[in-house]
Amino acid sequence: MQRWTRPLLELEGVGYHPAAAERPILDAVNLCLEPGQAALVVGRSGSGKTTLLELIAGLATPDGGQIRWDGQVLSSRERRWLCGLVFQFPERHFIGLTVAQELKLGHRRLDSERMEQVMATVGLAGVSLQQAPERLSGGQQRRLALAVQLLRDPKVLLLDEPSAGLDWSVRQELVGLVGRLAAERLVLIVTHEPEVFAAVAAKRWQLQQGVCSPLP
Repeated sequence: MQRWTRPLLELEGVGYHPAAAERPILDAVNLCLEPGQAALVVGRSGSGKTTLLELIAGLATPDGGQIRWDGQVLSSRERRWLCGLVFQFPERHFIGLTVAQELKLGHRRLDSERMEQVMATVGLAGVSLQQAPERLSGGQQRRLALAVQLLRDPKVLLLDEPSAGLDWSVRQELVGLVGRLAAERLVLIVTHEPEVFAAVAAKRWQLQQGVCSPLP
């Protein structure tokens, strides 16, 4: 018997039109996303990809439409608890003086064992927790940003241009990591380089002039 599974994250008619903008940044966007797979939203710079992630993550409020999780409409606050967002250049958002401090931000109690466990998950086993984040390589900084979000155990992981500025070998390692993370949660990647994530993307959409259209 065929098993029917309802998409757990749904965007229906979501729009965003700042007063200062001539046209909507997002215009009636519809998406259905399921956990256990990675999905891509492809678009050029300035197409609204980051805005889309900020709306899903609860950092901005749509002008219209609904964002639902498991059939329930979520408030901005509820979406912030649900989602983990890694920005395009996460190193610009680091504020901890050490890797350990960065990992501990927002946690009242976080022991070394848990920190080392999540560091191993993202491929940073053996990296000193006392090292300054800015001394890490670009690829390591992306992994640290992922570790910070994974400690929150989000059901939805949102990645903004995760391959930007990385050389090819580091990109391939990142793709493998994203594939493993997507097996346990919903992962949405926005990128202008869809070929990088072709091996792990189960669904793809194109964002152009505020409209999100499915790609084959």
